[in-house]
Amino acid sequence: MVDSQYYLPNDIGISALDCSEAFRLLSPQEKMYAHYLSPFTFLKQQDFRYGGLAVLLQTSPESANIFVLLQRIFRKQTPAQLEQVATAAGLSSEEYQAFLVYAAGLYANMGNYKSFGDTKFIPNLPKDKLKALVWASQAFQEQPAEMEALWDSCSCLLYSLENRQKQLGLGDKGITTYFSGNCCLEDAELAQKFLDSKKLSAYNTRLFKKEDGGKTCYEVRLASAVQKDCAVDGECESCCGSFSFEDKEFTVKRGDYSPIMEKVCYYLEKAQAYAANENQRKMLEEYTRSFTLGSIEAHKEGSRYWIKDKGPIVESYIGFIESYRDPFGSRGEFEGFVAVVNKAMSERFAKLVSSAEVLLPELPWPQEFEKDTFLKPDFTSLDVLTFAGSGIPAGINIPNYDDIRQTEGFKNVSLGNVLAVAYATQKEKLTFLEEGDKDLFIKWKGPSFEVQVGLHELLAKRF
Repeated sequence: MVDSQYYLPNDIGISALDCSEAFRLLSPQEKMYAHYLSPFTFLKQQDFRYGGLAVLLQTSPESANIFVLLQRIFRKQTPAQLEQVATAAGLSSEEYQAFLVYAAGLYANMGNYKSFGDTKFIPNLPKDKLKALVWASQAFQEQPAEMEALWDSCSCLLYSLENRQKQLGLGDKGITTYFSGNCCLEDAELAQKFLDSKKLSAYNTRLFKKEDGGKTCYEVRLASAVQKDCAVDGECESCCGSFSFEDKEFTVKRGDYSPIMEKVCYYLEKAQAYAANENQRKMLEEYTRSFTLGSIEAHKEGSRYWIKDKGPIVESYIGFIESYRDPFGSRGEFEGFVAVVNKAMSERFAKLVSSAEVLLPELPWPQEFEKDTFLKPDFTSLDVLTFAGSGIPAGINIPNYDDIRQTEGFKNVSLGNVLAVAYATQKEKLTFLEEGDKDLFIKWKGPSFEVQVGLHELLAKRF
């Protein structure tokens, strides 16, 4: 019997992030700016923003094909129409609900591993029942060969719970696509030393290992729209090429996620026409250069302009940012968000920022653990319009580049409409509380978590 931790329960909650009022209040220019920045927004059936698709390729070998399989099914039929198909194909209502829950989980995590916990999840219905639904779908009826090929490419791994495939990890510890399957911890450590020697960041890279004539060779792939390894416009010299390092051969190449990065750059260039100020325009120019050339230095420069853009109505950030899911902790997952300022909540956070220098001396550790100078951040509460990534956090403290944070500052953002739904509680699901305490708990859970997020983002990320 399969452990229940590898299933998503049928009664799992689904919440919509309300941003309609926030978007309605934007000016036409601001709406167009948000529209072109949105990294993963469906526009019409055959056209959607590509940035977030990189996360599928960063999660597991099968995630992208599962995503495409589901997309083709849902583009042809609504969930209500599919339910009738499922019933005719022999699925019970519980099995069809399990299919919908699995699909929602894959979309929410941008892959078939949980964004918090890194554990794999599989459909909570028999494989033959899921196959029957796929075969009965309109998408399969119209393109049987392509749909069968998609199913064959991912169905085994979709259900597999072999020990290594139960969680993300490096080598025999789990699954990762940041490294080829034959890489181990020693390979990751050697590659990091090589990157450091070349003053290259690992944030936007992947590592692939192979044996060539008895010699170990490594290929470092940079995420970029450009696939040429020679110097291109805007570069004095290329960082690409072949190098010997500690008796191993390293090759640095561009072009990882190239079609996706090309689309990201296209929409960033479109957004520049609707930027509110010069900082936003410069920021977008540097981001475009970063994703075109695979340059983290360009992304850092864009982040500097982002920090200078104080209190924008439409806020955004995009790039290879958090390294939580890299087993070695160096490579960043693609992430991007577009959000609108929540003025009332931002005013409360501004008061918290103004109190920071009074609060800091009261914290239970000596001054030696603090960074040299505390730079007051721009702290804003936002309502998310779009978010590309493996999971939406309640708050963000960025950029993650220590050299920028120490000397030029950073921004804290609290995602208000995420807080409003992610931490809502149904009274009937509360346990370990007396009935008289449940209403009190529900009343103060949300506001107390807002304070917790505010303090965490402001005070706990300064080391």
